[in-house]
Amino acid sequence: MTAHAEHNTRDKTASDNQDVAFWKDRPVLVTGGSGLLGGWLVKRLLSARARLVCLVRERMPHPGVVAPDLLRDAKLVQGEIRDQTLLERTLKEDGIDTVFHVAAQAIVGMANRNPVATFETNVQGTWCLLEACRQISGIRQIIVSSSDKAYGEHPELPYREDMALLGLHPYEVSKACGDRIATSYGKSYGLPVSVTRCGNFFGGRDLNWNRIVPGTIQAICQGKRPVIRSDGKFIRDYLYADDGAAAHMHLARRLADDRSLAGEAFNFSHEVRITVVELVEKIAQLMGSSLAPEVRNEASQEIRTQFLSAAKARERLGWKPLHSMEEGLRATVQWYRKYLTTT
Repeated sequence: MTAHAEHNTRDKTASDNQDVAFWKDRPVLVTGGSGLLGGWLVKRLLSARARLVCLVRERMPHPGVVAPDLLRDAKLVQGEIRDQTLLERTLKEDGIDTVFHVAAQAIVGMANRNPVATFETNVQGTWCLLEACRQISGIRQIIVSSSDKAYGEHPELPYREDMALLGLHPYEVSKACGDRIATSYGKSYGLPVSVTRCGNFFGGRDLNWNRIVPGTIQAICQGKRPVIRSDGKFIRDYLYADDGAAAHMHLARRLADDRSLAGEAFNFSHEVRITVVELVEKIAQLMGSSLAPEVRNEASQEIRTQFLSAAKARERLGWKPLHSMEEGLRATVQWYRKYLTTT
């Protein structure tokens, strides 16, 4: 083991120990625990021995996203994120201390087709949750998951947290609205809420095959050319979902010690600028495949260039990702290979 690798291992071990000390027996609510980010967050919180409550919809679209053995160790509350009465009852009856709000309609194409449903979930759902938290005493930390899409299109990049939120299309607008509602509750009512803005999450447990990472891996495993809906030149910011989960927990832990973080937003990113075609080629290389992507150039109402600066999170929170982007991609490929050969 190199000195650098040994140092990273020590850092991860120390962080894990701190997590267990902070989270052990802490009553935590996760909304959207059956989604990609939510699933990884559930995994980390259970590993840290939190007392976990998950709000899930009665019909989960992808029941394999969160492994049954994880759900077995969490209390499930079935219902809609817009049900404020249910949220208040759950917060009170379970004595919730910390809330992670990651529930969302997260598919851009679906948002374009069904804007009202997207606004109801992503905007109304956010104010219902925050108002429920305002009505119930004892909530100490609330982390609301926004998105880099909330920034919209800017002439200057990378995105920084002091930039205006200029989203135009339904998904972008829904995330920008939820984002501003969260910061409003923090600044206006002193609610202990902070916002995360991350790029595109990738990682195992994502069974939405229309997304570029799982779709590419599935196609290559089947001996087919991976499909790129855009022209392949869109630049995106990607974050390994396990790093995203760890970042949310890190922010909550810091918010517990520093209430000045309430109403603040933070970008989290590997800070790797990569085109879609470069990402697909990287995955193919990791899989030992020479299959060239099929570029369809069908994407519409999407921002061409997006990437984040995580300088504020590094400087104010002492945050850094636990994995490199390549390490995350390798682990993701391994997860899907195993999943696709056993299902």
